[in-house]
Amino acid sequence: EVPLEDVVAAAWKTAGSTEATLRVDGDLGVVACDRSRLRELLENLFRNSLEHGGPDVTVTVRRTPGGFVVADDGPGIPADDRETVFEAGHSTNDEGTGFGLNIVRSVAEAHGWSVSLDESSGGGVRFEFTGVEPSERTEPAVGAP
Repeated sequence: EVPLEDVVAAAWKTAGSTEATLRVDGDLGVVACDRSRLRELLENLFRNSLEHGGPDVTVTVRRTPGGFVVADDGPGIPADDRETVFEAGHSTNDEGTGFGLNIVRSVAEAHGWSVSLDESSGGGVRFEFTGVEPSERTEPAVGAP
């Protein structure tokens, strides 16, 4: 059982942004998963948002029934590219490796989760993870009163 908010904070720190904004909407709860793989998944999503959304991007993480969402207010992903972004080697950036979102999908599938993407309410991209096993919180998140 892993406190999702703790892993979100650690992954955001590793992603390396000093100007972008991370917003956590509500209690993210506890997820039954491999902590290091979840962190890898989140780091890749955050780096993708920072790479394409620029320094002023806002990334939001929130819990949903049966899963969680990571969304940003960057430029989004054109509808025509939404099926191919998860393929190994797919990149729209000359400096990108094209493996980040492929890793995201692989980690999700290894946990038995599904991942889909759509446009976020802010016009950016919204990744939704479903099939996530929720757990009852047994310990407070780091920094919780």
